[in-house]
Amino acid sequence: MFYWVMKTIFIGPVVNLLFRPWVKGMDNVPAAGPAILVSNHLSFSDSIFLPLAVPRPVSFLAKSEYFTGRGLKGKLTAAFFRLTNQLPIDRSGGAASEAALRAGVKVLESGNLLGIYPEGTRSPDGRLYRGKTGVAKMALQTGVPVIPVAMIGTDKVQPIGRRIPNIRRIGIIVGEPLDFSRYAGLENDRFVQRSVTDEIMYELMRLSGQEYVDVYASTVKDKMSAARKVSKAAENRSAAVRLPHSESPEPGVGPSAGRRGGHKEPGEITVIGAPGTAAPKKPAKGQEQAGPVEDAEGQQETPHSA
Repeated sequence: MFYWVMKTIFIGPVVNLLFRPWVKGMDNVPAAGPAILVSNHLSFSDSIFLPLAVPRPVSFLAKSEYFTGRGLKGKLTAAFFRLTNQLPIDRSGGAASEAALRAGVKVLESGNLLGIYPEGTRSPDGRLYRGKTGVAKMALQTGVPVIPVAMIGTDKVQPIGRRIPNIRRIGIIVGEPLDFSRYAGLENDRFVQRSVTDEIMYELMRLSGQEYVDVYASTVKDKMSAARKVSKAAENRSAAVRLPHSESPEPGVGPSAGRRGGHKEPGEITVIGAPGTAAPKKPAKGQEQAGPVEDAEGQQETPHSA
């Protein structure tokens, strides 16, 4: 009930008015019966735009962090995901991930639509990354069709780290269902699981036009996070050893110019006529000069008394 109220009365009309989503191929989604919707993952808002566009309810496998948030925002997010039939998935692997996949299988066995992001996390840079084999396991175990869906432009609407979305148009392309019944009985074969997953990712690449990278997105994110930490640590070390800025001397003046009292270090040279230095005194009237002087013709004269 809550799902339909939010979709048709509150969220749906607002989203359609602001973002004007265009949709292609929605007739590829069956009107009844189970199916898996596999989508690229560019933004948090993917989990809002896609269910609103599909006529039938869609249960998504969402990361478990959305269900365990703290504070008012965390509790509201968790309540929204639960009330809209979203299922938490633990991405740590092992038994926790298997339990989440079993929950997805139950959705399919009940004849419903299941949504999943095979990349496992949002793309850090807009490219399409290697898919995880969980979607293949469920498809092979249940024998249901897999429907590829390409989200277009949602990374521009709400990039990673941005809370308030940008108002711009987005697109949704729904591809033709993929049938993997030829692999019946081989659901536990890891090579078959990888082959099925790669075929799904190829279709997503073809529909979305994204560049494909044969690396897990989570691995790239971990490397990016580690690089940021190293960079931050280097900046902190640099700030800790940076000397305070001192007043620079005037051009052409030695290091003693900025010191008080005209104090000069041993070996420093005083530049005559420079700021901070005294000009040489002129000899008093009638006083003898201490050395030879040159006449107008450049010839030296011997000092003599007046």
